[in-house]
Amino acid sequence: MRKVALRPHALLPRQYDDQKILRTTVDAWGRALWLICPNAELSPDYPGGRPYLRPRKYPYEALLVIGDGGTIRKQILHDVTVRVTGLDALPNGRFLLKGYGAEEEKNAQIYGRDGRRRSSFEMGRGIEFMMADRRHHVWSAYFDEGVFSGDPISANGVVRWDSGGNQQWGYSPPKGVRPIDDVYAFNVDDGVAWASYYNYPTFPLLEARTDGRVRLRKTPVVAPRGMAVHGDEIVMLGGNRQQDRLHRCHMTEGEVLLIKEACLTFPNGTPLKQYARPVGRGRHLYLYGKTRRQWYVMEI
Repeated sequence: MRKVALRPHALLPRQYDDQKILRTTVDAWGRALWLICPNAELSPDYPGGRPYLRPRKYPYEALLVIGDGGTIRKQILHDVTVRVTGLDALPNGRFLLKGYGAEEEKNAQIYGRDGRRRSSFEMGRGIEFMMADRRHHVWSAYFDEGVFSGDPISANGVVRWDSGGNQQWGYSPPKGVRPIDDVYAFNVDDGVAWASYYNYPTFPLLEARTDGRVRLRKTPVVAPRGMAVHGDEIVMLGGNRQQDRLHRCHMTEGEVLLIKEACLTFPNGTPLKQYARPVGRGRHLYLYGKTRRQWYVMEI
């Protein structure tokens, strides 16, 4: 089978090798973001669960390192009050964090270009994905524990916000179609979001645009981990119990047709067996492997 190699995209400078990375992503402008908290420790999640990094005290200051094509910029975020589980960049030099905090704390927080918090809002429970585009839209997608929690926001499965935290839209399935159970893969481009979600016993593809157009397509790929989309072409990564498999497909009005398959590898040809959940940005799919310090990219 043909092999496709990832390309290196961004690397955290060596001066931060001993720092603790709370979260990392690639934003809508292709910049790598690393959120660092020097005062963090490993804490057990639950008996038998994976440990996670947690700041020793709240509020705390976090260092945001921004990698933009070889240029590195730093930004301090002040008085952070949540254990960060997601971050992204907004237009006009702002940043968005989501996480867990005290009961009275709202779980999504917006920071200005000066690193000070500007506002907070409630984004719902069980957030699997939180991604912004370059046109002042923020999208959130949820897993089953949020969808079925009784929370009215999460129950939609996919929600759109403006960049100030005001809810603009929530998915409502057409008549005769079951609602979203769990979003497995997500892709956000300017003005559109794509979600591959579980809808027993299938994994349909949802296309939701900011102009109000919504479309569902049948797909041949079960439980993909990531997607890249360009025009009527879509590439799904993983799925069908094959972590390294690329499924290159063509989209028609009502379905996704498999064209060919390939194996995705790291740049040196190492098999792609272990990697974090990818970030889909239009035609780009970003991911990292064993370390959060190195991002790779595939483009269609």
